[in-house]
Formats: sequence, C-alpha cells, structure tokens
Amino acid sequence: MNKQILGIAAIGFAVIASSVSAQQIPSKQKIFSDMELANSYFMKKWPDAGAPVTVVKDGKPITRSSELWTRAVYYEGLMAMNEVDPQKKFVDYAVEWSEKHNWSPRKMVETKNADDQCCGQTYIDLYNLDPKPERIEKIKKCMDAVIADPKNNDWTWVDAIQMGMPIFAKLGAIYKDDPKYYEKMYAMYNHTKTIEGGGLYNTTEHLWWRDKDFVPPYKEPNGANCYWSRGNGWVYAALVRVLSIIPKNAPHRAEYLQTYLEMTKAIAPLQRTDGYWNCSLKDSTHFGGKELTGTALFVYGMAWGINNGLIDKKTYQPIIVKAWNAMEKSSLHPEGFLGFVQGTGKEPKDSQPVSYTNIPDFEDYGLGCYLLAGAELSKLAKK
Repeated sequence: MNKQILGIAAIGFAVIASSVSAQQIPSKQKIFSDMELANSYFMKKWPDAGAPVTVVKDGKPITRSSELWTRAVYYEGLMAMNEVDPQKKFVDYAVEWSEKHNWSPRKMVETKNADDQCCGQTYIDLYNLDPKPERIEKIKKCMDAVIADPKNNDWTWVDAIQMGMPIFAKLGAIYKDDPKYYEKMYAMYNHTKTIEGGGLYNTTEHLWWRDKDFVPPYKEPNGANCYWSRGNGWVYAALVRVLSIIPKNAPHRAEYLQTYLEMTKAIAPLQRTDGYWNCSLKDSTHFGGKELTGTALFVYGMAWGINNGLIDKKTYQPIIVKAWNAMEKSSLHPEGFLGFVQGTGKEPKDSQPVSYTNIPDFEDYGLGCYLLAGAELSKLAKK
C-alpha cells in the first residue's frame, strides 16, 4: 500500500526523473571514499574529541563545550558511518568525546532542552556496542525527569524533534517492558505537530514551519509559506531514526510512517535542477542556491525509505543519486572540507552567504548530515 501511495508521485516527478535517470549511483567504495575524506579532514582538525569549540559568530568569538547539539549531530553521522564501514578509530573517537563529558547531557543532567540532550543519542549507541551502565545512566535520568513532568511543550521548534525524539526511541528499545518512553515521545511530538503555534505541521502542504514565528500570516517574499529546508530535514531525519528503532507494533508507528510518506511526496518535487534543495523550499528567490544540510537530510530519508521498501525505488533513487552526486561535485573539497553548508540559525536568511568557500560558524553538523546520507545511500550501492 505504501508503495502504491508514493508510486503515484512518479507522474508528478516525471520531468525530474527524466533529467536525472542518466546518473548512476556511485559504487560503495566511492561513497565510502568520499565519506572518509570529509571525516578525516574533521578528525585531523579536531584531534582532541572533547576540546571546547570556539567559533566566530556575528563577528564575535564564542566558546561552547563540545557536547553541544552541533557536535552531537556529527557523532550521529559518525556512528551511522561505523555501521556500514566499521572502523575502530570511529568508535574510539566517539568514546573519547563521551568520556570527556562524563556521558552526560550538556549543562546539567536535568536539562529539558533537546539541544543539550542530543549527545545522548551517541551515548546510547555506544552503550549498545558495549553495555557499560555509566554510558546511559545520566541520559536515562535526564529523560526520566522529562517524563515525570506532565507538560509536553518543550519542543517549541522543529529542530528539537531530531535532537530529542530518537533518544526516547532508543531508551524504549532498551527498556522494552516500560511503555513510558514511547508514550512521552509521542505526547511531545504531537504537541509540536498539532498544538504549538496552532500546529507546526501543515497538513495540506505536508511540510513543517520551523516555529510559531513562521506560521501564517508570515510569508516568504514570493507569498509562499516559509518552510526552511534544514528544519524540515531535521523532522524527516527524526522520523527515519525513530522508525528504524521502534518495533512494528509500537504505538503511533502508523502515524509516524504516514507523516514520513507525506513529507517524502512533498519534498521530492522541490529539488533544484542542480540536485540541491533551496534553503527556502517554496521560494527560490529568498536566498536561493545550493545548500548541503537540508539536501543531505533529504537524501538520508529517501534512501532509507527505498532500503526499507516503503517508497518507489524507480521514482526516488534518481532524485537522491542526483543530490549525492551534486554534493560530491560541488560541496566536497579535495582536502575534505564541505562547502555550501548553511551555518546555525532558524530561517533562510540566517548565516548567509552560503557558498563553496564560506566557512560556517559550526561545520560539524553539516558533516554529520553528510555522513548520515552517505551511510544510507551506500546500502543501495554495489560493491
């Protein structure tokens, strides 16, 4: 049934598919090589995995401890890379980072901020590789405190869905007999989707407003709704990560899957002719141009759907191959630096300009998105 639902989209995507059908999916070795190049560049730049991160934002230097969300997203990508191309150095680097931060959420164990909880995703992944209790003790305590609070309105911006939602799913998979993780996960997700700002998910256009500031009457310069590429990418990735973890009979799985399928159909025809997606999905005139992070997250999500038989391979594989090839050609520098990464912010105009040579304020999460995409795409590639 799912294939039938999204197979219909082939008609609407005919022009897109015909323009990319000639592109071939790279070999598994080529994908791994590109990922290794980008990741090696980063690991060499940051030899101390736990060192504080100092960047320049708005002309001023700022320093953050490295268990912040941007670095946590990098480690999500690194762990995904390790699943398809296992290497001891990847695990060692992640363990070093985790140990430097005492396997703790950022700032305080009781934090309710999803950005500060995001590092827990990697802590749990490392626990699953080597189940030492200290690896999940603090993140479990943190999420248990969130569950004990009857309020469900912590995720007031859609990025938080990706930062926090998979942690609940991962803990729910470990503590199978305790339904509280899956239930709280849904309650918080549902608040963001249907209540926050009147509901941040547009059930007609099947895309998400980043937060209540962008719900209509706010419009883009061309009169369209403002759908930030990376913001939608965060939700798309979160749905994939949760659906990859929870069992087939988990509560609310059908709703998560339906939203994933709706988003897939909405995202695909918005791809640019060069393979990327614009920062503003519905307005190419508002800081339009190549942008890696949203593009990579869409590749990750669609590749996962193909790999799991949920969306039509003939329709969607050409789209993601075109996007990956575009990133390899236009974003990946010979030394491994990634260009066209929009820096931190909340909307299309933030952290501009985005270019091949411009260095974003934080470049770690851009690499994390790229590694997530490459890891999932590699499962489609031949040796």
